[in-house]
Amino acid sequence: MAVQHPALARLAPAAGRLTLGIEMPLDNDLGEGTRRRLQEQGRPSGIPDLAEHVKRAQLADRLGFKALWLRDVPLFDPLQFGDAGTVFEIFTHLGHLAATTEQAVLATAAVVLPLREPLLVAKAAATVDALSGGRMLLGLASGDRAVEYPLFGRDHAKRGEAFREGVATLRAAWQRGPLELPAAGLERDRLLEVLPKPVRPAGIPLAVAGAAQQSTEWIAENVDASLNYPRDLGALGLKTRQWREVAGDKPYLTPLMLALQEDPDAPVTPIRLGISAGRNTLVEHLGAMAGLGVAHVFLNFRTNDRPVEEMLHEVAEEVLPHFHD
Repeated sequence: MAVQHPALARLAPAAGRLTLGIEMPLDNDLGEGTRRRLQEQGRPSGIPDLAEHVKRAQLADRLGFKALWLRDVPLFDPLQFGDAGTVFEIFTHLGHLAATTEQAVLATAAVVLPLREPLLVAKAAATVDALSGGRMLLGLASGDRAVEYPLFGRDHAKRGEAFREGVATLRAAWQRGPLELPAAGLERDRLLEVLPKPVRPAGIPLAVAGAAQQSTEWIAENVDASLNYPRDLGALGLKTRQWREVAGDKPYLTPLMLALQEDPDAPVTPIRLGISAGRNTLVEHLGAMAGLGVAHVFLNFRTNDRPVEEMLHEVAEEVLPHFHD
């Protein structure tokens, strides 16, 4: 296996090994009980309660989850999507987590690169990397919310081209020494630099969410990992085989919405973007995912009504030992 950036190596330590992370917000705002309560109060669902977000992130870090993942949702769209993600501006939130956690990789799933200035993304990500001691992993996407593009003065139809140019700019900005961007007319002798630099000369590992309007071959050549959407095991096996054929041993990462049942042997049943399962059947399902070539799964607890802390402890104590050293 090729040498990996240490942050990515924490998530994908070896072929056939699977690690677990957590997708924030650590709330159950999409659980049926919470939805009913919010409806009775005349409040929209999909906006998490962030009062305990630091304590829960710290708990997940202490319990040994390998990564904390944040989503980039610039604008809350209650009509079409109904999900505000993690609410906070993503790099501000990452900076706070860098100061309040110690071990977990800080990852994005995913920053909508065509809506942002790539040089500022490079600076923000490198800042988080520096503040966290090299724990940053930057997941990138082209965005699935067309309504946002004109509001940011961007062309939705050209987002694929903007994505490719943005990735090239990130790589150039993280190089040691002056910035060189020939396409923009900037040569190294102008001596401009984006500071800070990432902790390691290799820069910050990049993962692409979905296809981002790119071919699988382009993704395999230009980034460090695939960050793909939840699928049933049959479709997942097809997707991981396709990825390995073009990307070799570059990791395959995926989120999983988890409705964790109190019955440890509750069967695995599909839900939107994930599964309902008990802890024992969850272990079996994750083992099957590992066998198909998945390196890292980050769990989302938002559809539950059980206390978040209780579920974190249950998964850490009963599931993690099957996969983590």
